[in-house]
Amino acid sequence: MTKPEILGSLRSSYTRVVRMVCEEKGIDYVLTETLLGAPELRRIHPFGKMPVLRDGDFELCESKAIATYLDRRFPGPRLIPDDPHRAALTEQWVSLVNTIMDATLVRTYLFAYAVPKTADGQPDQKAIEVVTPAVRTQLAILDQAVAATGHLVGDQFTLADINLMPILYYVKQLPEGAATIAPETHLGRYYARHAARASFVRTMPPAGPPRRAAG
Repeated sequence: MTKPEILGSLRSSYTRVVRMVCEEKGIDYVLTETLLGAPELRRIHPFGKMPVLRDGDFELCESKAIATYLDRRFPGPRLIPDDPHRAALTEQWVSLVNTIMDATLVRTYLFAYAVPKTADGQPDQKAIEVVTPAVRTQLAILDQAVAATGHLVGDQFTLADINLMPILYYVKQLPEGAATIAPETHLGRYYARHAARASFVRTMPPAGPPRRAAG
């Protein structure tokens, strides 16, 4: 049987989500480093975004769809729970992060530091000041969400946690994010706990800005 092939980037948070799914389930996969918008991506994703998946002659785009497919296709721990309530809550948190929090925490806040549009290439302080209240509000929501069990869904490590951790990895490196994800906070303890997982350690990106294209 051929190995599933992930086309994406080591620095891409969405690519890391799919890689973490493979690591958690023990799936032997291949990562093919690919530039955003490359023809190989466009042949599978209509907008040329990453990651995309090739599994034999089956091709798929969008990280949530890929993660769900891998979870159902391969043995190993279920990352989308069988229980309908927990499954729905997992979907809820993936949706909240992908449709709302990613736009704030990554595309606005993180990119103002990592890929600013300023003339001198320095962090866009104006954009950072404007988005910081929303950053703190959203991180506070996450802080409360993980307070009870150290997970987003019950006491189980799910796709919801996998989908969030790569974002927190980058946000935690920035001043405002680091202050909010401090070690003594619920979110700080949550991050430290799950950052020790083998799937997170083995998918650590190289230094540099992320490429979290919608996927």
